[in-house]
Amino acid sequence: MTSPYAQDRFSAGFDWGPVGARVVAGDIVAVVDVLSFTTAVTVAADLGIDVYPYRWRDETAVAYAEQLGAKLAVGRSEAGPGDVSLSPATIRRAEGVSRLVLPSPNGSTIAKQLSDSGATVLAVSLRNRRAAADWVKKQGTGRRVVAIAAGERWPDGSLRPAVEDLWGAGGFLSALGRDDLSPEARAAVAAYDAVADQLPELLHECAGGRELTQYGYPEDVAIAAEVDESPSVPALENGTMFRST
Repeated sequence: MTSPYAQDRFSAGFDWGPVGARVVAGDIVAVVDVLSFTTAVTVAADLGIDVYPYRWRDETAVAYAEQLGAKLAVGRSEAGPGDVSLSPATIRRAEGVSRLVLPSPNGSTIAKQLSDSGATVLAVSLRNRRAAADWVKKQGTGRRVVAIAAGERWPDGSLRPAVEDLWGAGGFLSALGRDDLSPEARAAVAAYDAVADQLPELLHECAGGRELTQYGYPEDVAIAAEVDESPSVPALENGTMFRST
């Protein structure tokens, strides 16, 4: 019996977090983590940097980066001069980096989870939502598309739905222009359409934007709010690396 949560009657669907990514499968899956994983990936892709997603707080990341000859991104609070972190601003300032291992607790983890699913996995943010949708259109209408909003985590580890990821997913689905959206996908599109003319102001005012600003990273929010400014469409290759298509 088909799962009632699969949304498989529709050509485009939407869900939240790692559990939603397992349940709502698609031929093309857009992972959306606006603050900040997928925004960081698009900034790296604009600079020609290959990004290797990795599990958060995994001690093997150091050896993995050394094996690849890659720069390992550290935590925001741990970053010193010349370091790269999950902060898109540090990636934009990086020099001499061609490969980056980028751990994150949400978007990166979901991307790695999807790596064995057989789906084409895209990193989508507000910066490249239109470019990603245009790329998907070129693949034809026969491929099922799912947008997964990564969300954040409460201190107890439970999913905290993050409105910026809802907007990012809805913006991508809106640009996709398909009529056959699941009710969940239609709700995401409606959420984006309701705020599209007020971005980036509302991105700074939402909980995630206020949090990053409070911690001293307002530039990261400003970069995330560069709607449609990135032409890059980073796709996960060989289950290990995001590279612009």
